[in-house]
Amino acid sequence: MTTAIVAAPLCRNFINGRWVESRSGHTIERRNPANIEELTSVAPLSTREEVREAIAAAKAAFPVWRDTPAPVRGKVLARAAALMETQKDALARTLCREEGKTLKESSVEVQRSINILEFTAGEGRRMGGETIPSELAKNAAYTIKQPLGVVGAITPWNFPVAIPVWKVAPALVAGNTVVLKPAELTPECAARVVDLFREAGTPPGVLNMVLGRGEEVGDELLKDRDVRAISFTGSTEVGSHVYALAARQMKKCQCEMGGKNPVVVLRDADLARATESVVLGAFGSSGQRCTATSRVVVEEVIADEFVRMLVERTRKLQIGNGLDPGVDVGPVVDEQQMKTVLRYLEIGRKEGQLLLGGERMASREYEKGYFIAPTVLDHVAWDSVTAQEEIFGPVLSVIRVANFEEALRVANSVKYGLSSSLYTNDARRIFEFIDRIETGITHVNAPTVASEAQMPFGGMKATGVGVREMGRVAIDFYTELKAVYIDYTGRDS
Repeated sequence: MTTAIVAAPLCRNFINGRWVESRSGHTIERRNPANIEELTSVAPLSTREEVREAIAAAKAAFPVWRDTPAPVRGKVLARAAALMETQKDALARTLCREEGKTLKESSVEVQRSINILEFTAGEGRRMGGETIPSELAKNAAYTIKQPLGVVGAITPWNFPVAIPVWKVAPALVAGNTVVLKPAELTPECAARVVDLFREAGTPPGVLNMVLGRGEEVGDELLKDRDVRAISFTGSTEVGSHVYALAARQMKKCQCEMGGKNPVVVLRDADLARATESVVLGAFGSSGQRCTATSRVVVEEVIADEFVRMLVERTRKLQIGNGLDPGVDVGPVVDEQQMKTVLRYLEIGRKEGQLLLGGERMASREYEKGYFIAPTVLDHVAWDSVTAQEEIFGPVLSVIRVANFEEALRVANSVKYGLSSSLYTNDARRIFEFIDRIETGITHVNAPTVASEAQMPFGGMKATGVGVREMGRVAIDFYTELKAVYIDYTGRDS
């Protein structure tokens, strides 16, 4: 049974250490995508003036936070991690109701956020430069990392806990102050994350949040001269605009955008293992993640057997409200996303052989939500629309190839380059694939969707620009590198 409907909270902005109601007078309702009769939250559509107030608060707080020792800043993140651990179940349920993921997937996301906080907290004690030998006697040469100032973080709805955490945490530990603009669809998740940082002891003005549309809140962050850097995650179309505008403003910019991730299955692969991986990657989170498996490239000699196993396994997936036990796949996030996926499915029916799904689930148990049946399309051409464009839904294209060389060419044929996976036991093919695949993340005999807090995250080509996120390299985006020379010869000249 699903949980009882509860009253929807009115979300507020967080500026200079206080929760404040927006003065705009305009709001947006957020409803549970599994049951649109359930109102989950009401959020303001804030004004540019409110964004400027948040930026001013962040700017004023920067000098003291910058001068706070990095290990002390790291302790704030460690306390946030501990607090999130105590609230893990409640936060996961909020995420499930607001975004639509299953409770299991939501719990995994919260745990990932805890891992990121724990790892990044330690960067407060590791964030050093290099001591480099000088070519001159009695001269010292070294580098140090220094914070940028006010940073704008623009985050999407599909990972509404983890992505704000993996932007805010390294920005703060590096000594910056932050204005967060979360997605309109997931305001309550963002508010809970910000409140954890507040409770952990983040000083007033160091972390701020303004709710609203990208056209207002995001645009103001991009244009305000006091914002020194922008970290963005979202679509390639919006990201390219963000990057161009940031460049004109001479702001440091980091954009993580779309993906069209392949799993390559070779003739010697463990087909049972590959099948589980592809189903998890394609249909977990309803396919709404940038690392989702949207293409499976399989050698023709094993394709019939693999597709048979794939369809059989997909049929066993349980679809429904993510709060219900046993559910594997929840709804897509909202009506607009549902319409986008259905439009691609119309195209897909013409481009490939529809084996499973291909429609909205409209029976009585699904009529109140945005449920789309997990879809498998076979005999899809490598250059077709469904094989090239990011759909961001539970849709998998099977592309058949003659051999490894063709598989690699097809895997690299898209404009994106985020994640990839290879299933084989051939060591020569494994290393050749690693060398030649054009993705920022690659897996061998593992799903495309896996990532760990201590590893860098990001892609090539149209997927990403700027320094990678997560891992130790995350600090590089949020700092400037300064070279220092000290002459201690005592000579006057």
